Amino acid sequence: MNKTPSEAVKLIEELKPLVKNDDVDVVFCVPAVSLMVAVEAVKGTDIAIGAQNMYFEESGAFTGEISPSMLTEIGVKYVILGHSERRGYFNETDDMIGKKVAKAIEHKLIPIICCGETLGQRETGVTLSVVERQVKAALKDISAENVEKCIIAYEPIWAIGTGKVATSAQAEEVCAYIRNVIKETYGEAVADIVRIQYGGSVTAASAKEIFEQPNIDGGLVGGASLKPDFGKIVNYDK
Repeated sequence: MNKTPSEAVKLIEELKPLVKNDDVDVVFCVPAVSLMVAVEAVKGTDIAIGAQNMYFEESGAFTGEISPSMLTEIGVKYVILGHSERRGYFNETDDMIGKKVAKAIEHKLIPIICCGETLGQRETGVTLSVVERQVKAALKDISAENVEKCIIAYEPIWAIGTGKVATSAQAEEVCAYIRNVIKETYGEAVADIVRIQYGGSVTAASAKEIFEQPNIDGGLVGGASLKPDFGKIVNYDK
């Protein structure tokens, strides 16, 4: 929940020249009130715009919610679903997130599906089982063909906005496990195609080591995306 519409446009204009990279897909996921101006601001670039959430119904008496068709009509391409803050603060369940993923795909939106454990869960050794449950619930109604289009973002809750970052080994372990969960359900070919990201206090300093792990295909970047340093994350290998 950062930036008014005018502030969002100003930030996008500042970041546009800094995030140029033909080898990287860049998506700005902005608050709902800024979606229309953000779509306009990135016209003529390779940058896409994503929403931070959506509901699983087409329309109706769901005051305050946003439908997938509302997003697609204005040019939104991606949507974040199941972020830990949505799960934690707003009581979104695995079942609800699964419905949202299915509806997003129905409308040809690319879902960025979040999963991750709390510090307590990591300390009690249940990280992998928690993440497996979340991923399977999110994809339970999705065909193999459509799973290929999904993005899975592993975001350890204890590392979001805390300045704590999972080590590259910790991030790789969980991302590799997620890929194996997808492989067991949908086959190796699908698992190889699915993009798996790491999110959790990614910075310009930590990006290179994290993104060079074999099962990490990019980042779901939070606070660092609000600064010019985001360009250094996008271009970590240059």
